[in-house]
Amino acid sequence: MRQRPIWNAYLAGAALGLVLLLTFVLTGHGLGASGAPTAVAAAASDVLAPTATQGNGYLGPMVAEGNNPLNSWIVWEVLGMGIGALLAAWWSGRLRLRVEGAPRFGTGGRLALALFGGIASGFGARVSAGCTSGLGLSGAATLATAGFVFLIGFFGFGLLTGLLTRRMWQ
Repeated sequence: MRQRPIWNAYLAGAALGLVLLLTFVLTGHGLGASGAPTAVAAAASDVLAPTATQGNGYLGPMVAEGNNPLNSWIVWEVLGMGIGALLAAWWSGRLRLRVEGAPRFGTGGRLALALFGGIASGFGARVSAGCTSGLGLSGAATLATAGFVFLIGFFGFGLLTGLLTRRMWQ
């Protein structure tokens, strides 16, 4: 299958804005993602150690009164994003299993860096009560101060990290 062109960034941004608007109109809340792994962890923890989970101040409320965290809208949203991404990659002819990044680190090093970055991002998302989509997109769309502060910090630290590590990756 030949590769199809990637969407124009402005068109993709406009489509994302419309999806965000439709999400607010149809469901009453914005987009998000970082709550899905937390919901999965709460459900798994409740199966493995129900007494400890229910007594935990963070995970306990998620499983209180027989609640199943996997019924949360955010879990289904993230599952849909994953399926949609797979279908889009297949449809565009870009579906391949590969590890990208600077060759000097090797595949294992790149995977370790990705794991570290994912853990750090996940921790930051839980501490700040939102991820780039939940706090950044949805928060900024509702003109929440926290959304703008988050986006400024996110892009600022990303730029700084890129500048500091630029030679390391080449």
